[in-house]
Formats: sequence, C-alpha cells, structure tokens
Amino acid sequence: MISCIGQTRPAEPTAWPVKTYEKDQNCMCAKASMEEFEALLKESFEIDTPEEGSVVKGRVIAIEAGQAIIDVGYKMEGRVDLKEFADLSGNVEIAVGDEVEVYLDRVENSRGEAQISRDKAKREEAWDRLEKAYADETRVDGAIFGRVKGGFTVDLGGAVAFLPGSQVDVRPVRDAGPLMGMKQPFQILKMDRRRGNIVVSRRAILEESRAEQRAEVIGNLTEGQSIDGVVKNITEYGAFVDLGGVDGLLHVTDMAWRRVNHPSEILAIGETVKVQVIKINKDTHRISLGMKQLQSDPWDAVETAYPLHSVHKGRVTNITDYGAFVELEPGVEGLVHVSEMSWTKKNVHPGKIVSTSQEVDVMVLEIDSAKRRVSLGLKQTQRNPWEVFAENHPVGSSIEGEVKNITEFGLFIGLDNDIDGMVHLSDLSWDQRGEDAIQNYRKGDTVKAAVTEVDVEKERISLSVKALGDDTFSDAVDGVKRGSVITCNVTAIEEGGIEVDYNGMKAFIRRSDLSRDRADQRPERFQVGDKVDARVTNVDSKTRRLGLSIKAKEIAEEKEAVEQYGSSDSGASLGDILGAALKGDKN
Repeated sequence: MISCIGQTRPAEPTAWPVKTYEKDQNCMCAKASMEEFEALLKESFEIDTPEEGSVVKGRVIAIEAGQAIIDVGYKMEGRVDLKEFADLSGNVEIAVGDEVEVYLDRVENSRGEAQISRDKAKREEAWDRLEKAYADETRVDGAIFGRVKGGFTVDLGGAVAFLPGSQVDVRPVRDAGPLMGMKQPFQILKMDRRRGNIVVSRRAILEESRAEQRAEVIGNLTEGQSIDGVVKNITEYGAFVDLGGVDGLLHVTDMAWRRVNHPSEILAIGETVKVQVIKINKDTHRISLGMKQLQSDPWDAVETAYPLHSVHKGRVTNITDYGAFVELEPGVEGLVHVSEMSWTKKNVHPGKIVSTSQEVDVMVLEIDSAKRRVSLGLKQTQRNPWEVFAENHPVGSSIEGEVKNITEFGLFIGLDNDIDGMVHLSDLSWDQRGEDAIQNYRKGDTVKAAVTEVDVEKERISLSVKALGDDTFSDAVDGVKRGSVITCNVTAIEEGGIEVDYNGMKAFIRRSDLSRDRADQRPERFQVGDKVDARVTNVDSKTRRLGLSIKAKEIAEEKEAVEQYGSSDSGASLGDILGAALKGDKN
C-alpha cells in the first residue's frame, strides 16, 4: 500500500489556499491506493487461484467415510473416493499427509467444496505421456484387465486402450488368462484424444523382439550346418521347426529320400529333430531346412544296383493318368508309363491295371541319374503275346475265335492272351464281294480262319476265312492264260450279251464281242446249251473275272490264216484263204 503520511509541504509557497491544497492532496492519495489495491487483487486472483479444468497438487488432510479429504490450497478442500486411488489389484495405498495430484473440475460445488478427481488427473497425465510416446514411437507399459468384443482392454497407467484380438500375439491365442493383469510393453497404433480412443498392439512388440532374436540367431547360422530343432507346426507342404527363437521350413520333399505323402507320417509336433540348414535368405530371414541331406543319397548307387533290362520287385506308391510310380527302395522311385504297362490293354487308365501298394515285377528300361529318373516297364516282364502267337500259330495254320468287332474294312477276331486278329473284307469269301460277305457275320459269332501273316513289331495278325475253302476260280482257270481259246457252254441269253460257263466258272461275253461281223453280233442267234469257242482276253484273280471274246478269236484266226496262206495283196480273196486254211486243218 502506498501511504501519504510523512509527506512535507512544498518548499515554495503557492497561491493556493492551505485548506484546498490539503484536500486535493488527500484525494490523490486515496485514488492511488484504490488503483493499486485493485491491481494487486486482480493479480492475486490470476496467479494464485487455480484454473478449472487443470491438474493441481494437494495434500491429504483426512480419510473418512471411504473418501479422502484433500486440501488443494487457497483455502479450498475437496473429497475423492478412495477407489480412485486403487491400483490394478484393487489395493488402496494412501495416508494422511500424502501429496497427490488431482483434477479440478470446479472451484466450488453446491456444498462450498472444490470438486476434484484423482481419476481425471491420472488420465490427463497419462494422455500427455502417451501422446509423447506415440509421437516418439516408443513403447508404453500397460496391463490387460478386461475382455471386450473383438479384443481386450488395457490400462496404460490412467488411460484405457483397446487391444484387438489380432494384435495380442504373432499367432492366435486360445487362452489369454495368463496375460491378464501382467504388466508388459505395448505399441500405440492409433490414438484420438478428443474421442478418447487408443489402439495398442502387443504383437508389434513381439515381432520386433522376434526380429531382433531372429537376426541374432540367423547371424550364428551357416548353410550346411547341422542343428537340433523342435517341430512347432505341421502343414500339408512341410513342417516349421524352431531353431531357438527362429523358425525354419522343412519342406516335405526334404524330409526323406522316399516319397512322403504327408509330413505327419514321419514327424510329430513337439518332436526334437536334427536338421541341416540348406539355405538362408538374409533379406527375408527365411531358412530352408532338410533332413534327408543328413542321410546317404540312394541315387548314388542306382546305376550299379539297377542295371538296364534287369527285373526287380517294387511297390506301387502313386497312380496318375499317365502311369504309375513304383518304389524300388526307399528314396528311389521309377515311372511305369501307361504305354509300358500292358501289351494288349491300350488307352486304359493305369488304375485299372495296378493298384496302390501292390507289389509288381518291373524291368529297368532307362536311368537318368542327373534328373533322378528311372523308366520302368511292366509289360516287359511278360512275353510278348504276338511272339507267343507266332510260335504257336505259324502262317497257314487255322485258328478259331469270337468276332469282337465289325468295321467297314473287316472283322476283328479275339485270340489267345487278349490279342486280336483281323480278317480283311477281301479275305472273307471267294465268291462274294467283301461288302456283301461281311453282312453274314455278327458280333459274338465263332469264326474259323487261317493265319496269313504275323507282324510282331507292328503287333498285327492277318487272318483269312476264305483261305480255308477251295478257290473255285483258281481251280477253274488253272492253266488258262491270256490268248488261250476255250470252249464254254451258253447258260443265259441277255440283251447285252451271253452268259457262259467254263468249268463251273461264270463269265459274260458282251454283245460287241459275239462276232467279228456286226450283223452276227446278235445274242439271239445263240441258244442255252450251245457250245461256243472264245478267246481269253483277261484273267483277273483279284476280281475273280474271266474276260472272253468270240470276236477276238475270229480276228486271231484270220491273222494266222493270212500269215500262212497269203495276203489280200496277192490277189487271193479272204474266202479262198480261209477255205485253204480250213482244208489244211482237215488234212
């Protein structure tokens, strides 16, 4: 306060009256004192009185009725429920005299007390701390204390965060009980102070730790190294083996030299196995493991153990559309292609010839050690049925079989050992055309035929039905050649010519071949039963036809007579020449 007491008058006298001067002086002092007081009062309110909505410090002065009475200064007291001071376990540790921070909601409530909260103070403190950690991308400590839809709730020391179920661990967690209430680090993924949302992840911490651990373990591993591991998981394509903080993949093809259909055939979860590090990818930290690499490779001795064309017993392990795989020994399999499975069963699925796990005899046909392939044959262990047939049925022998199929070019006859022979249309009958003769046969008919040809290489057998019967045409024309003159019997008169018979063989003489003279080319001048001489113009064994001509005979006789008895140029007439020729024939 500024005081006016003790002030002296001015040294120089003034013109103002003494009373007026004292009055004015007193007024000025009072005005200055009021202004200073107001300023000090305002400053006192601004500096000393805490702002609502802020965190203030206070001291516990009493504990009663489940509440703590806290003096926050400025002659203000407030009450806070003791449960707001409880830790995660529910224990309350607070005593009179303790200094605590509380959140000031209101300076004065309806009871004239300060409205304060310990929970809100912790929340504000926590949010400040968490926002800094989120900005710095640092870990925060917390404890899982509840389960909600889709995940869990986490106490981060005053602020509640949401932990999604997918962020609890690197693998799905079936039982989260052991994790409840345990203080552990979390990574903040997202936070919104205005909405009060915080999302955290425990998985990110584990993956980071795991990555560090993997890097350390991988740094100590070398390709080709043998190491013990524990089988953690088994899949269709292999197994994951824990090598002490880092997992490696043991592919199914690297478990054994033999075929493994499923890893569970030789491995079990929790089993300790010795593996070899095949490959390490430093960038992706992926490790490929193998078990069979620790064993001797059976392919090193395949060519010695299985020479070409040798026969061995094997077990069918797999059947496909193109063949069957046969295991000769553990780790060594060969393929029997479908074309090498049977001599006679063509275009059938291998599953109709062999079955899985069946033991069979196979022959080694080819070995490619570089590609680890063995070609095997099943049919080669049995004799070629065409060779057997050729030995038992030489050409000319007769067989009997059932008609299996009828086609446009012949019959297929079923023979021994599931093989077929074919009778071509031309070999069905001596007297009928093949197209007509095949109409006499039906599927299932028993047929006798002669073997005419056996081609083992092409797997073909030619048969002939007509070969078992007499060839009437050959017998009839035996000794008859082109140019011969034969005597025939007229059997029919037709407009286009006459039908004749020679030794039981029918032939037809056309109208134009009945005579040299056009006037005598009349079929009606002949009668059935007449004997006529005709010259043979053609003998066709394939078509079984005999060509005859009376005209050709007359021309040939005329030519011969002219050569023997003269020519038309000598002045003799043709009648004279023919008469002389006939007279010479009589003499």
